Order: sequence, then structure tokens, then C-alpha cells
Amino acid sequence: MNQNEFMNLIAPFKDKVFRLAKRLLISREEAEDATQDVLVKLWNKNSSLEDYNNVEAFAMTMTKNYCLDQLKSKRTGNLSIVHDNFVGRDPALDKKMEDIDSLNWVEKIINQLPKQQRMIIQLRDIEQYEFEEIAKIMNSNEIAIRVALSRARKTVRAFMIKTHSHGIK
Repeated sequence: MNQNEFMNLIAPFKDKVFRLAKRLLISREEAEDATQDVLVKLWNKNSSLEDYNNVEAFAMTMTKNYCLDQLKSKRTGNLSIVHDNFVGRDPALDKKMEDIDSLNWVEKIINQLPKQQRMIIQLRDIEQYEFEEIAKIMNSNEIAIRVALSRARKTVRAFMIKTHSHGIK
């Protein structure tokens, strides 16, 4: 496979690799380094990439494993949500501020979830992966992924309700 064919192969999911790395590593620079390292590893395997049914899932699994290895080596447990694709339709300033505040709260809540739930929320709700693909990436089964996602969403929902009611029930 030549360089152009390789670039065409990875182009559809290169940004997803970066966003997952950014979610796990927080630092933009570390995420860029991780993305580059994963792409170099893919390039080194380019002769055998045709053997994989889903190169994107393989790349996401590589990214997950690489980032987790980096986190283990640094003993870092913080994750961050990256929500660059939020687009408003010019609502009123107070509505914009409310939305930003809500996103910040959601980010804080997700950062407190267990690592597996944080990754599942990233892959399903932000990256829009199917459950089957997430199960492959997470080396789990679809039912466990659905249960973990449900629990994570329930935790986020309960905390947001509590936050928005300002403790008033």
C-alpha cells in the first residue's frame, strides 16, 4: 500500500483517533503525539491492514491501549470532554451562558465516572460508534457496554437534576 492509499484509508477516522486520545490524555500536545504514534504503528502494519475487517475499530483499540499505557506510566486519572462540535443558532446570551455552564457540569460529572464509563460515553455519545464497535474496542460484549452506558447516563442525569434544582426537590 502506498502513502496515498494509506492516507485515504485513515482519513475517515483520523480525527476520531485524536478525539479519543484527547479525551483520555487531556493535553492537546499529548493527544497529538499519541495520534501520530498510532498512525505510525498503522503505517508499519500497512502490508497487513487488509487482514483486518475494520481498520477503524483496530485503530481505535490501538489508541485506547496506547493512551491507557501512557496514563498508567504517569499515574494520571483525569479525563476531559472535548466538545468542539457544539454549534448554536445564535440564541440569547443568557441561553448561551446556561448551555456553557451545563456543558461544564456534564464535563465535571463525566470526569468523576469510572474510566470505562468515561470511554464508553466518549465512543457512543460523542463519536457515535455502534455498540458492536465499542464492544470490540473495549474488548467486552454489547450487553456489558449497554449496561455501563446506561449507568453512566443515569449518574450524569441524576447529578444534573440535582445541580439544576439547586438542591431543591
